[in-house]
Amino acid sequence: MQSVLLSSAYLPPVSFFTAINSGGDVLIEQYDNYCKQTYRNRCIIATAAGKQALTIPVVKSDSPKQLMKDVRISDHGEWRHQHWNALESAYMNSPFFMYYQYDFRPFYEKKYEFLIDFNTELTQLILKLAGIGKDIKLTGSYGQKDQNALDLRAMVEPGKMGLAEPRPYWQVFKQKYGFIGNLSAVDLLFNMGPEFPLYL
Repeated sequence: MQSVLLSSAYLPPVSFFTAINSGGDVLIEQYDNYCKQTYRNRCIIATAAGKQALTIPVVKSDSPKQLMKDVRISDHGEWRHQHWNALESAYMNSPFFMYYQYDFRPFYEKKYEFLIDFNTELTQLILKLAGIGKDIKLTGSYGQKDQNALDLRAMVEPGKMGLAEPRPYWQVFKQKYGFIGNLSAVDLLFNMGPEFPLYL
């Protein structure tokens, strides 16, 4: 089965995992230029106040362009504590948060130096908890054309729904805001648990 090429993402959206599910093994691009306002260091969750973006601060580069593999995480603003509190507050009443919280919590207690490592390990955790047996590899060059991978990097960007229109599933704040599509995949995991791969 053809590999899928995707950009690195922090707690990636559901469309990211839909893309993963459409192919074989997963290649994560690490030789592209880091871009702001993307999922590389930002995810979207549903809270009691509506949609909320959680953004990881990164160390500013001395040059105008920086490869994703070289982006370092900043310790600015106690973001780990804030992100964990936001996740806990948003999903403590979801059906499966209590089962998965101890898998996610260590990510907000340990310091990672590089964003690509943090993102990749979190993505691997979501795949494992969802029971999706896919291997993740980082690219050895830009685009890694020699792998003949299906390039879906442009399909998983903010404002795009990906390969398919999202179908509604149960969400904690659905009665208040209606269904919100293509949130971080933790929304699907905490709300649907083992049904995660069935939904994809």
